[in-house]
Amino acid sequence: MEFNRDLYLQRLIAGMGSPLIKVITGIRRSGKSYLLFTLFTRYLKNQGVSDNHIIKIAFDDLENINLREKVALYKHIKSRIIDSDMYYVLLDEIQYVPEFEEVLNSLLHIENADTYVTGSNSRFLSSDIITEFRGRSDEIRVQPLSFREYYEGLGGDKNERLDEYMRFGGLPIVALMNDAEKKISYLKEVGEKIYLSDLKQRHSIKNDVEFSSLLDVLASGIGTLTNPQKLSNTFRSVSHVTITPATISRYLDYYSDSFLISKARRYNVKGKNYIDTPAKYYFADIGLRNARLDFRQVEPTHIMENIIYNELCSRGFQVDVGVVEVYDRNASGNSIRKQLEVDFVVNKGYDRYYIQSAYSYSDDSKRQQETASLKHIPDSFERIIIIGNGGKPYRDENGYRIIRLLDFLLEDSL
Repeated sequence: MEFNRDLYLQRLIAGMGSPLIKVITGIRRSGKSYLLFTLFTRYLKNQGVSDNHIIKIAFDDLENINLREKVALYKHIKSRIIDSDMYYVLLDEIQYVPEFEEVLNSLLHIENADTYVTGSNSRFLSSDIITEFRGRSDEIRVQPLSFREYYEGLGGDKNERLDEYMRFGGLPIVALMNDAEKKISYLKEVGEKIYLSDLKQRHSIKNDVEFSSLLDVLASGIGTLTNPQKLSNTFRSVSHVTITPATISRYLDYYSDSFLISKARRYNVKGKNYIDTPAKYYFADIGLRNARLDFRQVEPTHIMENIIYNELCSRGFQVDVGVVEVYDRNASGNSIRKQLEVDFVVNKGYDRYYIQSAYSYSDDSKRQQETASLKHIPDSFERIIIIGNGGKPYRDENGYRIIRLLDFLLEDSL
């Protein structure tokens, strides 16, 4: 069984021959190595590239232990390049090589070396590596399986697969497991022993309990506006623990830099400016989120919002949280300012969409709640409401497109 990662494969193909290092990033176990060594290698061979012009090195393989030294590695690659044709250098788990940045910088000077690199620890996965090679690298961010990739790989009943996906997420290795208990055990173990342990070690975290607890708080509150001060207050009132907003801000940056969570900033639709705080945080994989909470809070409303956010990001959109300021009158007749929320303000190039996530959309009060902010947006970009269940897509009396989650996830685009 094979999952189609055509979205990322096409991004690799588009970057072929450019004088940049292709840096494949993303959370661990999202399929980076498979993308590079299986799917991309197969493409190269189908295009007529010979085996001796594909230099593949997996540094987690003991067979290549002698190449985990920067000078030895560079000399080995240089010795394999014996003519003027293009060579494709595929380096997997590069973090095993100390000072690997020097090797990558040196490869940039070889005109017929097209270099692709992945890594799987927080040092490589963090945004530091992108900063190090800014202007000299092309980042391909690999997400866990989208639902469309998940369903095309597994088949079966669409609704049942969506239920699985909303519970266990899209890590490929988890998707291939047949037993629910094995999925749960794996997600809990990998979340604690690989993701968190690596971050704690890298950043020399002393307060292990608080560091882990903060991730639990974020997991419990996906789709909720928050900020470091509010989170600090939560720790003080609930756990009777004092963690300063500055410390929480650093911890949030650590999670974000490792791609474990993503921060969605608030955008004032009418004022056309960003609001620094509060913000929303979403998990890169919903299965890891559910595992942090021992699968106790598998509520479809917030999970659906997280999945929509990830889907939009994987399609290459810039995704923000929208706010629309309106004025109303209170019971005394005085004018008051209100802020209405737009779940997502979605941009790509000149295209923009306003999207609401509404798991339930069955009664008039709920429909009025979801459309209130959309009605006050002063432009003509398309409004979309994604609902949990329903029939075929349609447009309501306001011209808003109504589409159920399953159809949205299986479409190619908005």
